Amino acid sequence: MSTIEMNHITKVYGDGFKAVTDVNIDVADGEFLILVGPSGSGKSTLLRMIVGLEDITSGDLVIDGTRMNDRAPRDRNLSMVFQNYALYPHLTVFENIAFPLRLSKNKVPESKIKEMVGEIADSLELREHLDRKPANLSGGQRQRVAMGRAIIRSANGFLFDEPLSNLDAKLRGQMRTEIARLQRRLGITTVYVTHDQTEAMTLGDRVAVLRRGVLQQVASPRELYEQPVNLFVAGFIGSPPMNFLPATVGDNVLEMPFVNLPLPEAVGKAKNKGDLVIVGVRPEAFEDANLVEEVHRHEGVTFTATVDVTEWLGNEKYAYLPFEPHKDVQQALNELDRELDGEAMRTQLVVSLDGSSKIRQGDDAELWVNPDSIHVFDAESGDNLTRDESKARQIADESEEDRKRELARAQEKEPLKV
Repeated sequence: MSTIEMNHITKVYGDGFKAVTDVNIDVADGEFLILVGPSGSGKSTLLRMIVGLEDITSGDLVIDGTRMNDRAPRDRNLSMVFQNYALYPHLTVFENIAFPLRLSKNKVPESKIKEMVGEIADSLELREHLDRKPANLSGGQRQRVAMGRAIIRSANGFLFDEPLSNLDAKLRGQMRTEIARLQRRLGITTVYVTHDQTEAMTLGDRVAVLRRGVLQQVASPRELYEQPVNLFVAGFIGSPPMNFLPATVGDNVLEMPFVNLPLPEAVGKAKNKGDLVIVGVRPEAFEDANLVEEVHRHEGVTFTATVDVTEWLGNEKYAYLPFEPHKDVQQALNELDRELDGEAMRTQLVVSLDGSSKIRQGDDAELWVNPDSIHVFDAESGDNLTRDESKARQIADESEEDRKRELARAQEKEPLKV
């Protein structure tokens, strides 16, 4: 196991394009770090600099205390799993997994190779496929072979470059579980690149969000969700995405489409009456007012709005409420949407309701919202004016304790030695 330190890492190409700018991330021993961001955010470039496939323009890459900038990829002792699997088509599954041992400078006895490949094949449920060629395997099986080849090297770290993007939705879910389980069993430091925020939130101990090559925030999934530092992170994390609504600072209220909410103290200190801000509120902060228990009704604000469309998904229902955005806010949100590779800009409020709600399309619905769950962003800088630093630190500490406990439990219960 190893630590990976990225100190002021920058990548500038020959034409002057800056792909990665001054990134600082420390990956702890045994940690699962996710690099996430939209297309062109620099996440794959950063991964390739770690493994040695891209030169580092400036900054230091340190693995286990040793500077690696000038070391060849083979001397960094890192295993990489590629998006396209990169298997050898003429070799069997057994030989693909065993290949790194065949190349090893230290001769590995054939009996040891068979033992190691067999244990890995059992853990990946590949035993019955060891004599088959990659062309005869499914996408999920090929991905597991690529993982087996990475595991057998006994490397200091795993690097994954969007390994599940070629799989269908069901198989992606299964492979996410498998990768998480294996990473805990091995206890190996892992850096994983994806553009899928669901993968980021379910797999990572911490997630590093990149935007145009600049690190926006690195934190646990929970902290990203509850305490995003800016509009970009808030918009990228969460499904359905966070709603963004224009709001004007009034007398102790935020004047918004549909409803006025109490003015948070931090916003009152930072802004003047009449200033324009952007309010972020997640769909799950809403509920059908008729389903809110009487004891909790006073904790929120009730309002009435016309529902345009509803979608029933069994345990929950989404209701869509269109609104006309403020022109100054609309420009900022359009730019954000383009960066997030989003659909057409959301000029509608999306609310998540209990599946038993009777609200239907065209209804003037009575809705309830919890004002404590909102975020307020500066309309120009995008900074989160309501971020609670003490709460963020508490979440970070709790998440790190959880990571260490899960790692120790997995090692005690089902260690995998290769």
